[in-house]
Amino acid sequence: MPDRRTLLLTGASRGIGHATVKRFSSAGWRVITCSRHPFPENCPWEAGPEDHIQVDLSDPHDTMEAVEEIRRRLLAGRLEALVNNAGISPKGEGGARLSTLDTDLRDWGKVFHVNFFAPVVLARGLQKELTAAQGAIVNVTSIAGARVHPFAGAAYATSKAALAALTREMAHDYGPLGVRVNAIAPGEIETDILSPGTEKLVETLPLRRLGKPEEVAKTIYYLCTEGSAYVTGTEIEVNGGQHV
Repeated sequence: MPDRRTLLLTGASRGIGHATVKRFSSAGWRVITCSRHPFPENCPWEAGPEDHIQVDLSDPHDTMEAVEEIRRRLLAGRLEALVNNAGISPKGEGGARLSTLDTDLRDWGKVFHVNFFAPVVLARGLQKELTAAQGAIVNVTSIAGARVHPFAGAAYATSKAALAALTREMAHDYGPLGVRVNAIAPGEIETDILSPGTEKLVETLPLRRLGKPEEVAKTIYYLCTEGSAYVTGTEIEVNGGQHV
């Protein structure tokens, strides 16, 4: 299928990433996924090992090598969408929130490599392919990037704030190439990694419920397709009004 569009997605194995794969696949897109883990035998969507790249995004050298492998797999030399969804948030003992006072310096480095530097490396490395497709980049930030969050740690929160600022810079730089760059900032989404106490937080949200991963995936899809053709440099809050 020569005109089939391609998405490159990091952090695809669960939650928002998993829902994003299903949303794009159902629309006929080829989805190439990036993960620390090898291709799963029981892959829940129609894909083969040729559509999976094993990469440790906390390792800059490994990430740059993965870019070359991705370029080899883009036979038409085009990439319609890059979604930077991978993110890590180390916890303390018993799942405790790590603050600026007790986050190990090595953990700061790992978090920023995965959450912030990997999107820079991937976007720069795939600039030609994104330009050829007049494609779109979506960075997944977080409500925690704009306020102190009761569960998200300091390294995670500041990396997401930096990613939001990066989105603006990238929109400015990639716009003349015909590539749009936007971000989405999810709030409390129903996934396997919710922290204890989230149910109390939900009671304060205007919509009084958790978001669904597929609701976030639909917003990502919108930002990668024609409906948002004149939207760039923005961060869409997907949080049930948590930011108000």
